[in-house]
Amino acid sequence: MTTQVIVLNGGSSSGKSGIVRCLQAELPDPWLAAAIDAFVDSLPASLRTSDAGIEFAEDGGVAVGPEFRRLEAAWREGVAAMVRAGAKVIVDDVFLGGPASREPWRKALAGLNVLWVGVRCEGAVAEAREIARGDRPRGMAAAQAETVHRGVTYDLEVDTTHAESLTCARTIAARLT
Repeated sequence: MTTQVIVLNGGSSSGKSGIVRCLQAELPDPWLAAAIDAFVDSLPASLRTSDAGIEFAEDGGVAVGPEFRRLEAAWREGVAAMVRAGAKVIVDDVFLGGPASREPWRKALAGLNVLWVGVRCEGAVAEAREIARGDRPRGMAAAQAETVHRGVTYDLEVDTTHAESLTCARTIAARLT
């Protein structure tokens, strides 16, 4: 069975979005992108500043509430439905809860051929990228750099600390079946 879904997990500013764009350019078939950032951006403003939705602390911490979780579960199932309908999808996510964050994806994607990829980046490098981006609370990248990987197992890991997105994308593409 050929790979139907690529799930990238990494902290903020680790380089996941760049890898997704490079994979889309490098792979011969069309692959859709499903990014947690796009999901968050799709939320109504009222859920981007409330304890029912998602809140970003000044120190880079992230807290999510029950309404966020409910909608995230629906989004996840929607992504899985697209794959079951014939689309190939690259998921860009941040497993804030480590293995507990991977589990809902594992359940939603049951029966599909998934390549699980860890996207690592040293905290200091991710933090420098975060500052250059200017669209994230300072401290988020450093706080997430290791915690999102703790206890999570992967089929493949790439490290963007010193490797370009294209190099990482080609490494991932070489693992596709």
